[in-house]
Amino acid sequence: MTLDEATKQIRMCGQKMNDLYGKVVFDEWVVISLAQHKARILFYVGPRNDDFLKNFAADLGALRSELVDTKYSIGDFEFARHGIGTGFEAFVVLGDGIYLICNNTQASMEEITREPKWLNAQVPFAELSEAVRLDPLTVSGDHTKFFRKSAALN
Repeated sequence: MTLDEATKQIRMCGQKMNDLYGKVVFDEWVVISLAQHKARILFYVGPRNDDFLKNFAADLGALRSELVDTKYSIGDFEFARHGIGTGFEAFVVLGDGIYLICNNTQASMEEITREPKWLNAQVPFAELSEAVRLDPLTVSGDHTKFFRKSAALN
């Protein structure tokens, strides 16, 4: 799939999750390339347009070792149960060296998962993961870091 197709699916996933949960699950969604050991933002929607990349290394926190672990295949995902504040809560492998980072800048995964509606809200996330597994994101051309002022997913 193309970056445009992926971002459309990501937006739909976020909206479905929010609808099922009854409030915002993740307020930050980022497609990032870590190819050639460089972090490049390919898509960003969230409240920290200017500070996201600056704080990326610190916010990666508990997911750092998981993100660079080669045991993950396209479509695989991981959650950090104790991510708090701007620390990232989840990622999905979208393609070769390309990841979707999901975050709630106001609540931890522990808080989010306490809500019984979390079980149903996970369904669109799993569906996105399966869609990516069947049609991975490929990025062609020279994509450089960019931030678009985007409407939130809520």
